[in-house]
Amino acid sequence: MDEEPLSEWAERRDARIGRLRAVPIVPGGGPRAAHVEPESPRAIERWNGHGWEPYAFAADLAAAKRLLYPEAETPPNPASGPARPPLAPGTGRHRRP
Repeated sequence: MDEEPLSEWAERRDARIGRLRAVPIVPGGGPRAAHVEPESPRAIERWNGHGWEPYAFAADLAAAKRLLYPEAETPPNPASGPARPPLAPGTGRHRRP
């Protein structure tokens, strides 16, 4: 049989459990793009393996992003080194001053 084993499929399915998404609470159809009405409230939904269930609420898109991506809030550590490598000596045509 050239089908994938059931155990591999179950691992992939279980890896998605717990994912969060933000859905605008606006009249009309289902989920819409995130950039549409950024000031509208958002319902945060969690995937339970079978469907999306309510998890939390956010006042706007910015608050929803803070819930969805908490690791993005930590500022970079300046002691970790420069953001880009230092320039080599020379006066290249397109070099920044």
